[in-house]
Amino acid sequence: MNSAENLYSKHYSTLSNCELFADLDKEEWLKLLIHFHEEKWPKNTCIINHQKFLFHFFIIISGRIKMYNMDELTHKEHTLFLLKKADVFDLFCLLDGDKHKVYYECLDNIYVLAIPMEQLRLWLNKYPIHYKNFLSYSAKMMRMLEENVSQLIFANIATRLLKLLVDNVDKNSNQLKLINDLPNKELAHLIGSTRAVVNRHLQKLKKNGSISLQRNQIKIRDISLLLKELQKHDKKFPDTDSLKGKS
Repeated sequence: MNSAENLYSKHYSTLSNCELFADLDKEEWLKLLIHFHEEKWPKNTCIINHQKFLFHFFIIISGRIKMYNMDELTHKEHTLFLLKKADVFDLFCLLDGDKHKVYYECLDNIYVLAIPMEQLRLWLNKYPIHYKNFLSYSAKMMRMLEENVSQLIFANIATRLLKLLVDNVDKNSNQLKLINDLPNKELAHLIGSTRAVVNRHLQKLKKNGSISLQRNQIKIRDISLLLKELQKHDKKFPDTDSLKGKS
């Protein structure tokens, strides 16, 4: 088992970007990391045992994990969150101690740091000042869920897809990040649609010169065209103007 010093040195860049523990200094991290261990999960691993997250809390060191729900009758999926490096789970289990009926699937080879849930609760009780980060993080997640629900109810599929693309454009490179290599099926799960419908809309964006499609890779060809498409479909997203200067 790695020592706290080794874990801190090895994973400092990720830990320092973990929003939930944003104000911890090295000494505080070392006290907490005593209780962590490393785990590796292969790509396509599906975690459907809800008990697992009652007993351990995880920080993602590398890779992407989708957190999703599924209708037991139709097997229709909807992705609630796409978790990435420095994200954590399961916050709901940590806060209320109850089962969280969601599923997880590794979209890449995953590397996590895991801590027994009870140890993290003891640490929070001993250092209650850190609860403010957990409350802020919880509020952020709730806002994301609120926007997700609003999109599903009020926006059409074309708007949802455009918003998904624009929200995942890196402001420095004007290229997609996080979702650029996801298959259409996974994009559909993120916006409450089907693979065929997503493919049809992507082909339209390719045809108008907004994007290019190459072997499951989506690349932005003209960010200004993408923004115009979004504004044409829905006038409710003025915040996309901030990307215009990058076009």
